[in-house]
Amino acid sequence: MHSKDAQMLVLTALAEGPMHGYAINAAIESLTGARLGAGSLYGALARLEARKLIEPAGDRGDEPGRQRTVRITGAGRDALRAELEQMSRVAEAGLRSLGIAPT
Repeated sequence: MHSKDAQMLVLTALAEGPMHGYAINAAIESLTGARLGAGSLYGALARLEARKLIEPAGDRGDEPGRQRTVRITGAGRDALRAELEQMSRVAEAGLRSLGIAPT
């Protein structure tokens, strides 16, 4: 999986609301039928946070083992929408090329 694909899957999951890594991966699995590897998931989270497309959702506290929750930002929602619109145009063109009417 390409890093941009993983990032878009993470943003799609987070569009539903704040989540921690395990919940994000479970949402991705529900959507795609497969989980991201730990490196892909946490690499995507780091890149998205560096680009300010996601941010921490509250404090983890000092409790050992407590998972870090993140949420999508306004810029993340804008980026996700733009990417999904582009993907939709590509999918429609591909389906038409195959002789299938897009729905």
